[in-house]
Amino acid sequence: MKRWMMIAMSALLLMGVSAFAQEAQPPAQGQGGGQGQGRGGMMMSPEQRTTRLAEQLSLTDEQKTKVQKIYEEQQKDMQGMQGASREERMAKMQATNDKIKAVLTDEQKKKFDDMQQRMRQRGPGGPGGGEGGQKPPSF
Repeated sequence: MKRWMMIAMSALLLMGVSAFAQEAQPPAQGQGGGQGQGRGGMMMSPEQRTTRLAEQLSLTDEQKTKVQKIYEEQQKDMQGMQGASREERMAKMQATNDKIKAVLTDEQKKKFDDMQQRMRQRGPGGPGGGEGGQKPPSF
């Protein structure tokens, strides 16, 4: 009986350590922080961001093309801003949002603004508040 208890406790301990190690891994270089994060803190590609926005706002093909170009431009600009302050990066993201809104209909703009408001309320990293939106494990 003691042997089975030891095996079970060891298995639980290994699962806990494994889960903690997966959560503790930092994002790959150049993939963390900022708007457009996917799961695990990885930056979504302009194509993925466009697809997601198209689904949420029912974009036309013409709008999709324009939005993707805007996201591609932002990605290039952000890569050149490695040493920039948070305020500078936020200003650049706001400029991107303004460009996107210029492509949208009035109804889409309202939905887009609502989406942005919800993102601001969640804070950095999503619902958990940390990187990748996950709360740190509690022991």
